[in-house]
Amino acid sequence: MKKAFEPIIDSKRSILLLGTMPGEKSLEIQQYYGNRGNQFWKLLYGIFDEALTDDYAERLKFLERHNIGLWDVLAYCEREGSLDSKILNEQPNDFENFYSKYPEIKQVFFTSKNAEKYYLKYVGKKGGIIYDVLPSPSGANATMPFIKKLEIWKEKILPAIGKI
Repeated sequence: MKKAFEPIIDSKRSILLLGTMPGEKSLEIQQYYGNRGNQFWKLLYGIFDEALTDDYAERLKFLERHNIGLWDVLAYCEREGSLDSKILNEQPNDFENFYSKYPEIKQVFFTSKNAEKYYLKYVGKKGGIIYDVLPSPSGANATMPFIKKLEIWKEKILPAIGKI
């Protein structure tokens, strides 16, 4: 059984980016979106026109500066490899407790359609929160060019944090 990470969150963050479950490389190095083939960090830094760093501590500070929280829908699952399509016996994170502890979350962005699917299956939409799905940053999602993903991420995330 694979175990997801604790959320990257504090009481000031109003935006939450939700993935499904960390991939193999992320679990191995204990970092969100740790696989170099995943474009998550490149997209996020690109939104703000900031230089991408490989330093994970700096990446966490970046999230804090922009009031962005990070977590996954699933707390546990069985899965061979990193593909969401291989997930079995999943268990969701405790979102009821999470939202009670962090009521300032006003917008949730799913980093894949699968993340949204599991969220709707186990949690459902909560009043007072706006939900949206971003194009997946996964290296497995090569059908959409990076520049198009970046454009969509910018269009959706910047207004949510008041940068437009």
